Amino acid sequence: MRIYIIGNDGITLSRKAPAALNEGEIVVASNEELHAAPLNGKQLLALWNALPGVEKRRKVGDRDALIDQLWPAIEALPDPERDAKRPSKQDEVIAMLRQPEGATIDEVASATGWQRHTVRGVFSGTLKKKLGFTLASAKEERGRVYRIAAPASA
Repeated sequence: MRIYIIGNDGITLSRKAPAALNEGEIVVASNEELHAAPLNGKQLLALWNALPGVEKRRKVGDRDALIDQLWPAIEALPDPERDAKRPSKQDEVIAMLRQPEGATIDEVASATGWQRHTVRGVFSGTLKKKLGFTLASAKEERGRVYRIAAPASA
């Protein structure tokens, strides 16, 4: 179920109703709830004008008609959870280093768009110190290649 939290900073999609709302926020899950919401014409107009790809309005006109147009536009907003499933750059780096062929600093920098010193920092700070990976490196034809070493068998 899609639930929308309408506040001063716009509309936020949620899968379930939040435990607590901030001041000025309301929760709606249907066109009927939006009709019943304590939103004045100025707030409805601001919501409409904040939506991407809509023709901006200067006047509210008929409140009910505006809400009937506003609701399908709200439901058409993209689902941020789908976008959030894209792997992070850190996850991409870990995947590159887990491959048998490993990766060079230049390859990681090219794949992530990071500077070389950032890649080295991620290797030593994040991967080794924070996440506890053991990195192995070897000088090969294409340069120094890094891999995540297999954990020692106990």
